[in-house]
Amino acid sequence: MSKHTDVNTLGEFGLIDHLTQHVELSNGETYLGIGDDAALIDRGDGYYSVISTDMMVEGIHFDLMYSPLKHLGYKAVVTNLSDIYAMNATPDQITVSIAISSKYSVEALEELYQGINTACKRYGVDLIGGDTTSSPKGMIISVTAIGKVEKGKEAVRSGAALDDIVCVTGDLGAAYLGLQLLEREKQLYLSQPETQPDLEQASYLVERQLKPEANKAAVDYFTKVGLVPTAMIDVSDGLASELFHIAKASGVGIIIEESKVPIHPDTQEMALKFNIDPITCALNGGEDYELLFTVNPRDLDKVRYMPDVFIIGDIVEHANGVKLFSTGGKLHPMKAQGWNHFESKE
Repeated sequence: MSKHTDVNTLGEFGLIDHLTQHVELSNGETYLGIGDDAALIDRGDGYYSVISTDMMVEGIHFDLMYSPLKHLGYKAVVTNLSDIYAMNATPDQITVSIAISSKYSVEALEELYQGINTACKRYGVDLIGGDTTSSPKGMIISVTAIGKVEKGKEAVRSGAALDDIVCVTGDLGAAYLGLQLLEREKQLYLSQPETQPDLEQASYLVERQLKPEANKAAVDYFTKVGLVPTAMIDVSDGLASELFHIAKASGVGIIIEESKVPIHPDTQEMALKFNIDPITCALNGGEDYELLFTVNPRDLDKVRYMPDVFIIGDIVEHANGVKLFSTGGKLHPMKAQGWNHFESKE
């Protein structure tokens, strides 16, 4: 009898590691392959091409009961551009491939592409191709983003060094609570169809979930002041998960301070209504698409004047692990408990 291993026992990143453990790079132009936010290809002109791809599956990554198709198209693009920015790079082009079931009309797909085109215009990227095919159920969207970065200015996960400063942009946990709100309203509607959604007081949280933005401004600032992060990653699976990625790739430990993790007041308030500790939302929620990065201490002054950025911790010896210094004054080992993409939301 052949062996059968459930993919859930490995999780998304464990599965990737398992499936790619024997992959070998044979082309000299391939500078960086699997294991970062994007791949780097040597163009031979002093720049790397930066390439990233991602997939969104109906019932896993989105629910059309509360995700407008225009917003969905926008989000599908933005989440890929975020990976390009996480390499300290500039996105230039995208391709979009979709698989659709017969339930989708031409008008529905036009709405999806309105969102895609809006994102392209907002971020200055060109839609240059893709593929369209049928699906037995629902919709699948696959976007590939292509960009560039000057050699020596790329930011990868493996560059963090002892005594580096850990920083993050924006605020964390809002998208997760936006999702919880939308799911709550969905269940209320299914049980009581006459009920009207009650989301007016949570517009910030809902927008962070349905229509996120990639942090172009941060990368523009790095270019303006001549700052190259020693390591960087976008916060798509929760702060804790991304901290572990940097720690593993760089061979370091990380300590962050709970009191310095940025959490929006609306997130604080809604977390308490859901009886969830706000820091749990920030650490494990995901889909914030902010940038987590490290810098050499000599660049501290450049970071201090950076808009919308927060210094949250330090890089320490590997033996220290990844820990949270709580508001109670204790060090707690963290766990990467980000969203498991193999678990259906249906």
